[in-house]
Amino acid sequence: MGYLAEGIARHYLIKKGYKILAANYKMNFGEIDIVAKNDDTVIFVEVKANKNASPEFSPEIRVDYKKKNKLMKLATAYMMNQKMAESPWQIDIISVNVDSENKKAQIKHFKNAVNNY
Repeated sequence: MGYLAEGIARHYLIKKGYKILAANYKMNFGEIDIVAKNDDTVIFVEVKANKNASPEFSPEIRVDYKKKNKLMKLATAYMMNQKMAESPWQIDIISVNVDSENKKAQIKHFKNAVNNY
């Protein structure tokens, strides 16, 4: 389910004009689902998905305090590794609810969902 949702999220971002810089970018302490660029800003995207989920349970609620801290560390390390420490960046969450019966996906994009300060 994860790879399907990440593919849907990448397609969504491309349609919105984002440039994909990396997918499933691995570091020794974790992974960033999608690294993209929109204008001058580097966007780190955490993708969360559910298959046939009930409407009252949204996958994005699984990005808790611990996960947000890890995303901050991953994003900071990426920016340092790429020698882009002075460039603006943010962490977004994309929630994908897949209805396999109707072959549809509902996408929610939470921009700057994790503050980078």
